[in-house]
This record gives sequence, structure tokens and C-alpha cells, in this order.
Amino acid sequence: MTLQDINNLPDFTITCEGDNTLTVTDVFCCDMLSLAMSKGIEHAAWVTVMGGVNTLAVLRLTEMSCIILAEGVKPDDVMKQKALEEGIAVFTTDLSVFRAALKIHEALS
Repeated sequence: MTLQDINNLPDFTITCEGDNTLTVTDVFCCDMLSLAMSKGIEHAAWVTVMGGVNTLAVLRLTEMSCIILAEGVKPDDVMKQKALEEGIAVFTTDLSVFRAALKIHEALS
């Protein structure tokens, strides 16, 4: 699936545009940045509640495809500006981390 496919799913809102042609092949859930740095899955959609700029750095390091902020979390202003500058896709959803990840997983199946 691509980021455009996630954008077309109900319950997900694109907050920061990225490269809509990027591929998503898996889903990853983690709210601890150090763990995400060592366990992040390349080309995954990362579902988290960490709405700060350091999340973007971890995404780049692990080569995950996008960030999905769950539980109604919104990116802070610094994260939003940096994501826009770097072309990193950030989605938001009111779904729980589990439900958001499940929707991505089901869409991948």
C-alpha cells in the first residue's frame, strides 16, 4: 500500500503531506523513542502518541514511511513545521493505538 491509500482510509487525517507514493509494508507501534530506534521496521507506518520533533528523527533513522499519531494527539508546532520542511507524512486519528494499527494491518492484508 502507499501513503495515499492510508489517506483514503476512514478515521485517518493527513496533517503533514509527504511523498504519497511511498510504500507501507508493515505497521509498527511504540511510544519509547529508544526502542523505536532499535526495533523500527523499514517501510512501516509507525503508530504512536509521541507528537514531538524527535519522533521525526527516529523515523528518518529507521526509514519508516510515515507517522500516525493516535488517541487524538496532534503534532506540536515544531514537529509540524519540521515534517513539512522534510516532506514527512504525519497522519492523525482519534482511534486508539491498537485500533489504528489494526486498520493499517487489515488494509495491508
